[in-house]
Formats: sequence, C-alpha cells, structure tokens
Amino acid sequence: MSVMFHSSRLTSLQTSPSREDVYVWLLAKKKNFLENGTAPSPTPPQRLALLLAEERLPWRSSTCSASGMQKVISQYGETIIVPCNNGDNKPSDLIFTKWKYTKDDGSSGDLLVKQAQKDDAKVSATDGYKDRINITADSSLLITKATLGDQRVFTCMVVSINNLNEYPVEVEVRKRPSAPEIKNKASQLENDKLTPLGECVTADANPPAEIIWLKNNKTLLNDNKTVIITPNITADPVTGLFSTKSSLQYTAGKQDMTSQFACLVRHVTGPDQVTAPVAFSIHYPTEKVNLQVVPASTVKEGDNVTLKCQADGNPPPTSLNFHIKGKKVAVTGSGVYTLSGVTRADSGEYKCSLPDNDKIEGTATVTVTYLDLSLIPSGRVLKKYGEPLEVKVEKNSSSEPTVTWTKNNSKLEKQPDFSKLTYSHAGLYVCEMSVPGIKRSASFHLVVEGIPVITRLTKQRSTDGKNKVLICEAEGSPQPNVQWSVNGTNSESSYVNGKATYRLTVVPSMNLTVTCQVANNLGLDSKTINVSSLIDEHTKEKQDLPEDEDKAKLIVGVVVGLIVAAAVVGIIYWLYMKRRQGSWKTGEKEMGTSEESKKLEENSHRQDV
Repeated sequence: MSVMFHSSRLTSLQTSPSREDVYVWLLAKKKNFLENGTAPSPTPPQRLALLLAEERLPWRSSTCSASGMQKVISQYGETIIVPCNNGDNKPSDLIFTKWKYTKDDGSSGDLLVKQAQKDDAKVSATDGYKDRINITADSSLLITKATLGDQRVFTCMVVSINNLNEYPVEVEVRKRPSAPEIKNKASQLENDKLTPLGECVTADANPPAEIIWLKNNKTLLNDNKTVIITPNITADPVTGLFSTKSSLQYTAGKQDMTSQFACLVRHVTGPDQVTAPVAFSIHYPTEKVNLQVVPASTVKEGDNVTLKCQADGNPPPTSLNFHIKGKKVAVTGSGVYTLSGVTRADSGEYKCSLPDNDKIEGTATVTVTYLDLSLIPSGRVLKKYGEPLEVKVEKNSSSEPTVTWTKNNSKLEKQPDFSKLTYSHAGLYVCEMSVPGIKRSASFHLVVEGIPVITRLTKQRSTDGKNKVLICEAEGSPQPNVQWSVNGTNSESSYVNGKATYRLTVVPSMNLTVTCQVANNLGLDSKTINVSSLIDEHTKEKQDLPEDEDKAKLIVGVVVGLIVAAAVVGIIYWLYMKRRQGSWKTGEKEMGTSEESKKLEENSHRQDV
C-alpha cells in the first residue's frame, strides 16, 4: 500500500513528536523527494527534531510494498485475531510495528506500538480498545470480546530502516441468531378467508437472519393473495444486533386440517434452525351429514342399535335432529341416538339433520332380522306300521332361511316322506332353520308300532360242522319276544329299526320240526322248519361216497387206455414205414414187407376190438 503522510502526523510532530512519528515523517520525506523532488516543510520545532533524527538514519531510497485488502471474520463475543501480512512482517532492519484503526469518521486512531528490540508493546489507545488489545509474537493484533463496533479496518504498519509498509485488514463480526419461535399464533383459521396465522421471530444476529415459512416441509411463497409474508428487521440500539420478524397471513382450506406449519431461520453462521411444526384448526360450515348404524353387520330382534349422526363441519354442530318413525327428536352434544331391544317393527329408514336446515340430512336403513319356526307334529309321535304321517313346517322370516333336516343326528338330503310308514322311519327328527344371525330348530320323535311278522326262517351248519344254527328274522314294534319249540345250546338276538334277528344253536339227534314264534303286545306270528339229525346226514354221506369213487376210477381207466392205444399205434406205424423203405431194393423184401403189413393190419384190428 502506498505510504501517505497525513496531516495528523504533522500535528503530532508540532508538539512532542514520538520517535515512531519522526521515523515515519522522515521516510515520507524521502519518498516525496525521490518521486517529486520536494518534501513537506516542517515548522521550527519539527525541523529541530527531524535534524536530530536524520543524523541516525541513512539517506537511501526505499520501496513501499502494496497488497490487497484482507478480510477477517470473527464471532461475536470471541477474540478477534487480526494478522499482519499473514506473519511475513519482520524484515532484518525492522525498527517497530504499529497497529492503528480507522475510526467511524474516517480518521485514524492509534492502538499500540511494538519496538523490534523490546518484548512488550506500548498501548497508545485511550478509547474502548485500551483494555481489549494485545499483540502476538507474529505481530497479529488480538481484540477480546468482539462487538459489532469492531467491524472496521485495522492497519498493521511495519517500519524498517529502509521501508515503511502498511497492511490493512477488514474485520467482520458475525453473530448466530437465536432459535426461531412462532408467536401470536391464530386460535383457528377460517376456511377460504385470509387470516393472520402467526409471527416467526429470531433475535441477536449479524448479519440479519432470513426467515422462511414452511407448510408440510415445503416453502410457502408469497403471492400477495392467498399467502402474504411480511418481513421486518430491527437493530438493537445498544448492541447493534439484528432481530428479524416475519408475519404470515394464510388462506386455509379443508385440506389444511392435517397441514403442519413451521418457520425456518437461515444464516451464514451455520445450519438452518426450524421450529416445531404447528397444526391449526380450520373452521368451516357443515355441508354434509352422514348417518351410521352400529352394529353395521346383522341386527336381530332384541339387539340394541345405535344411530350415529356425523356432520363434516368444524366445529361440528352442538345439536342434531333425529327422525324416528316420523317423529323429530333433538339430541344435544353426542349426536348419538340408541334404539333399545329392537323388533321387526323397527325396520325402516332413519334420518338425521341440522337443527336449522332439514335439507342437510343423512339417511340410513335399519333391517331387523327375525325368524319364526313351527313344526307339526312335535314331541313323541306314535304311528302304526303302514300308516301315513303328514309333517307341516311353517316359517316367518326376514329372508329366505336355510333349512336342514337330521334323523338321529345324521343329516338328511331333504324333508322326509312319510306317505307309508315302515319301522325304519322311527327316530328323532330335527328341523333347523337359519338366517344371518339367528338359528331356530324344532323336533319330533316318531315311533312306529306293528304286529310282528316273521320274514324268513332258515337253517345252516355251524362253522365246525357239529351243530345246526336256526335263524328266525322278523319285523315288529315294540320289539317282539321269540319262543322256539326246542331247546338249544346257545341263543342270540338283535333288534335294529324294527327288525329282529334270533339265532338258536341245536344238536338234533333225530329229525325235527322246529317252530319260531314272535310276539309283542299287538300280536304274534310263527313259522316252522324241518331239521334232520346229524347222524342221518353222516350215514347218507358214507353211502354216497363208493358210487362216486367207482365213477372216478372208470374215468381214470378210460383215459389211461386211450393213451396206451395211441402209443402202440404209433410204434407199429414207425416199424411199417421202416420195412417199406427196405423193399425198394429187392422184390423179396417187398414180398416180405407185404406179408408183414397184413400181419400188422390184423394186429391193429384186434387191438381196436
């Protein structure tokens, strides 16, 4: 930077110039003389002081270096470190280093001087810097407790025997703003109406902070219609720190019932700061009413039904009208009406509406499910075998029911037909009907009675062949009792669906006629069967056995005879053919052969006979 000799320097020299001022003036004198051939004219006291100083300084040319303005950024309240040419500030012929600053009026103010041959610096400042400044080993200026008043230019002056260099440094003091806060929040927002939502405030910042409004984490932009954002920046008269306030006016809609609003503070000192999200209640009139039936599923007779009327306005209306079977019932607060112990007569359409506008209404239909079942006959039913039985089922239901028949807990494919009763029809019959949510059942126990009838009477040998087993099968109800005309070694009986089976094991020693008689309180029936003795059967079997054996032997003999005859004929034929082949050579042999052939034919004829 070019060296300038200020009038303030001359002023200080007029009275009691310091040694540093004398050096500065002399260097300026040399500079002007070398460049312009002239030098400033000192007053007599100045001249005397300069003459004394010039005796100690060599008269040589000097070069003043120049550099661009350096800038230092410091944080508010911390210590400012102002470098002097980044540490390159100690030439070999250094005399002293001096720090000065530019005052608010543009004049220069001294801070301190550090002689090269001395360890301590001399503080020359008399204002607020007096107790806040110091110098480091590399000639950097230290300013404690930084304030916004320290935002100015500080100059490091390096004076050597041959030169004078100045290194100005601009200082900027920054202060991070306080955390943002939303104040004067609206209690609610009006639908489709521009309403002040709140004010976002942050304080004590330098430079001023920027405030951004967010809706659902997205930036709200000022359109001066539905969104109006008004910023305001003020400075503290004492500290000079800035406060920023941003007021938001917003036009809300129903969709903003779930919207989240926040404000963000952005500053050069660091990451953004964001307030906690805030939700607002949106007020809008009721446009639609909805009526709900609880439970929404099947409602059957005897249930309690709750009617819930809901309006889409915010806040909801404090009272509603329920239209119950042509009557208007006002309900305050809950918007709920209960039908207790409903019956089928409660089925129908229900309504609810606003108290001041019946046209805004909600409707719902209540369907009460019911089922009545009547079965004829019922209880215990006693019928005769072969008679018909009419079964009549009567039902009354809210919808077509599902019908199921069972007999003795076994499912039937359809309703049973009793046009002609048999014993197998007897049993417990249950008719079950169901509609959604309801089941009904009715039953009757059918008993079929009849005179017992023997359907079959048979006999057979036991598995070991030593006994005879008589089997008497009968039908009848109540269960018939059996009576045999003979005694047996063992008797068994079973009775299922009106069918009885009786078994009697006997050992007859002679031919018998056996009677089976069955009877119940309605009548009786009997049948007989002839049973031969086991002795007669064994004798007959032995007499029949020889005749059978002779027939078997005869058959075997005939088969063997035929096989032997066939073999003999085969051998004779083979001999005949062999002799005939020899007769081709001599007539004698042919004659012999002819005779042999005749003998063979005769033998063959005898065998056939």
